[in-house]
Amino acid sequence: QVQLVESGGGLVQAGGSLKLSCAASGRTFSNYAMGWFRQAPGKEREFVATISWSGGSTYYAASVKGRFTISRDNNKNTLYLQMNSLNPEDTAVYYCAQRKGIYGSISYYSNDFGSWGQGTQVTVSS
Repeated sequence: QVQLVESGGGLVQAGGSLKLSCAASGRTFSNYAMGWFRQAPGKEREFVATISWSGGSTYYAASVKGRFTISRDNNKNTLYLQMNSLNPEDTAVYYCAQRKGIYGSISYYSNDFGSWGQGTQVTVSS
C-alpha cells in the first residue's frame, strides 16, 4: 500500500504560479508512473498531467500544456507539478495518483490509477 500526501496548494492571483508536491511512502515510488488530476466544484475529476516511472515521458491535458510541468525526484519519492500563468479556471482540488502496475505506461484515464492522495486546494483569484 502506498500513501500519497499532497502539499503546496493555496490562494494565488491570476497570472501567478504555484508548485505542488506529492510525497509518497510505502511502495517503491520509482517503479510506478504517476499523475495529477483535479476536480473543480460541481465538475467531474479531470486529468491534468502524467509522468512515466523513469520521468522520461510526460503527457498533459490540452488546457494546461505549456503552462504546467510535471516532474519527479525518485531519490526523494516526490512528485511535483509546477503551475505557471494560472487562471481562475484552474481553481480545483488537485490530486496526485499512482498508476496501477509496476512499470506501467503513462495514462490519462483515472481508472488506471489505483492510489490517490487526499488532495490540495488551489484557488486562483481574478
